[in-house]
Amino acid sequence: MKTLILLALVGLASAAVHQHKIQWRESKKMEMIRTGAYPAYLEYQRNLRAASPEVLASLPQNVNDFGDFEYLGNITIGTPDQSFIVVLDTGSSNLWVPGPSCSTNCKTKSKFDSSKSSTFVKNGKSWTIQYGSGDAAGILGEDTVRFGAKGEQQLSVPSTTFGIASKISADFKNDATDGILGLAFTSLAVDGVVPPLINAMNQGLLDQNLFTVWLEHRGALNNVGGGVFTYGAIDTTNCGPIVAYQPLSSATYYQFKAAGFKLGSYSNTKSVDVISDTGTSFLGGPQAVVDGLAKAAGATYDDWNEVYFIDCKAQPGTLDITIGSNTYSIQPVNYIVDAGNGQCLFAAFPFDFGGFGPSWILGDPFIRQYCNIYDIGQKRMGFAPSLQK
Repeated sequence: MKTLILLALVGLASAAVHQHKIQWRESKKMEMIRTGAYPAYLEYQRNLRAASPEVLASLPQNVNDFGDFEYLGNITIGTPDQSFIVVLDTGSSNLWVPGPSCSTNCKTKSKFDSSKSSTFVKNGKSWTIQYGSGDAAGILGEDTVRFGAKGEQQLSVPSTTFGIASKISADFKNDATDGILGLAFTSLAVDGVVPPLINAMNQGLLDQNLFTVWLEHRGALNNVGGGVFTYGAIDTTNCGPIVAYQPLSSATYYQFKAAGFKLGSYSNTKSVDVISDTGTSFLGGPQAVVDGLAKAAGATYDDWNEVYFIDCKAQPGTLDITIGSNTYSIQPVNYIVDAGNGQCLFAAFPFDFGGFGPSWILGDPFIRQYCNIYDIGQKRMGFAPSLQK
């Protein structure tokens, strides 16, 4: 009995909490809107879809648009560490980074060289991930993945399967990131690959099978502090008391029910499935509802840029989202976004999942207002007010 107790204590001692600092940077989409290049990019995308209808026409959603990411983190892979900058994305489940054979669109990227890692295990299975604005492809490998930068405290996850890309979309060419680290469930992963964080939980490396996301309000400069992902614990430093938990309606994305959306004189009380997605910089929802919210805020839709412009000094009141029996209010500072050149955007966009899947994406405006607790073990979401004023 004493031996069993000792082993249990050793197991508890080996689990940990890890904080992963992230950086904010202007998304490519926002940069193109600011410089006036976005209409041409939209035309390019329309032409791409027309040229490859058999691939792109069937896509049910566009959550993982390369141009829409804003929050980046550091990881290392292999022994010794090879460093990468990745998108920390709760809307996908695969980790991948470029490999040595990736030449087109990879010239400025850090590349994983398996021959330089003593802990690498060859897999060789091919993979392809199709996104709304492009794709990535390559082979799978297995190695130690560490959350955090070299020289910092890291969460080390041995025997993690990840993608080594030989091809990435042109959308990634001038982007600040090397790859994507998906944080959603295994059921969403291409080829059923166990995501790195799920692998860490399966190995008992964390105190609790959950993580907390706190995002800072938008900064004025790129590569400035953007927030903290806390793995294995609830972040009580940056987040207030938990308002409530909401059970997941689907353990693929972090998908749950919302009961209504309201802004000013407009409200919609239809019960819908929504997802929490750190990889989407705006809120996304059905055209009619988003139009109603935008109109109530005083925003006008611009067909040329496919965005809603709004007066930068506007104070329309809170955008209220009902989840369970609680109302979560997003302040204008988090849903009115400065696009530069004296222009501001109402941070919402219309989208359609194609008749299945969630109706809404609760992206960064919601997560900046409320810390999101992704409770993987109990398959639920928790929400706590951000303590940033």
